[in-house]
Amino acid sequence: MAGVDADKDEVPLRRDARRNRDLLVGAAHEVFTEQGLEAPLDVIARRAGVGNATLYRHFPTRAALVDAVFRDQLGETIAAGELARTAPDAWTGLNAYLRGVFSALAADRGTNDLMTTRIQGVEALDSVHAHNRRTMEILLERGQEEGKVRDDVTTEDVLFALAALGRAVPALTAATTSDAWLRPLALFLDSLRPAPAPLPGSPLGAGQLADVLRELGPHRSSNDA
Repeated sequence: MAGVDADKDEVPLRRDARRNRDLLVGAAHEVFTEQGLEAPLDVIARRAGVGNATLYRHFPTRAALVDAVFRDQLGETIAAGELARTAPDAWTGLNAYLRGVFSALAADRGTNDLMTTRIQGVEALDSVHAHNRRTMEILLERGQEEGKVRDDVTTEDVLFALAALGRAVPALTAATTSDAWLRPLALFLDSLRPAPAPLPGSPLGAGQLADVLRELGPHRSSNDA
């Protein structure tokens, strides 16, 4: 009987642990989306309704929490890269892939931090960066063979420029509109072409540029004075 009673006691504990973990992952996604990946962990614990000790019991490091929050989304990025590689022509694949990536960068500060910087210890992220690099390499090589991409551009050229541009997206959208990233992305893509194409959207005004540059300053949480 003692063994039966012990088993009964363990079941709710396991359920509570799963519930707390799910609450922490959900709260972390919300906070990372709003404030970026450097958001205070105690803010995440409070929003989940648990103590700091519970958070660290489930996620001993920030990297472990980030991995749990974004693993599925990172898997979707890899799937999008696979789809882009099989596009009928490289230019179509490159456009669709980067529009999808930048849409995610604009919608979520956590994703932006994740994709535009290097964060040690996030297992799923290493795979995504490697896959993203190979996707860009394949599309650029195909584009050059098809005459759609200039011959002198390298994969590193593109990855560096995309990281810099992607990092600026939250400031741009915060100061203007949610789809304002379409124009600079189109301008960048056009720089890869042998011949240019018309730009979408409206150019920034002087006042809007000042607002964007102000937003590019240090990311502040809503709790900062």
